[in-house]
Amino acid sequence: MSNGQQSNSTPQLFRTIFGIIMIVIYVGMGILLFMNFFQWGENWQWLRLSGGVLFTVYGVWRAYRQFKGVDSSI
Repeated sequence: MSNGQQSNSTPQLFRTIFGIIMIVIYVGMGILLFMNFFQWGENWQWLRLSGGVLFTVYGVWRAYRQFKGVDSSI
């Protein structure tokens, strides 16, 4: 550490694995909401569709950042 490099408390491999798991969770939750997996009634269709869009878009955005390497610099 005398070279001026900063120590990272979390290993890079753990951050990568955690990032991939979270991508799968977000996109999977979006798909489950689109398929009406939770059997919500017709009154909640707007919430189900908007939640599905938000989860899917955020999962894709997170995947882009993960694989592009943007998250590794934070």
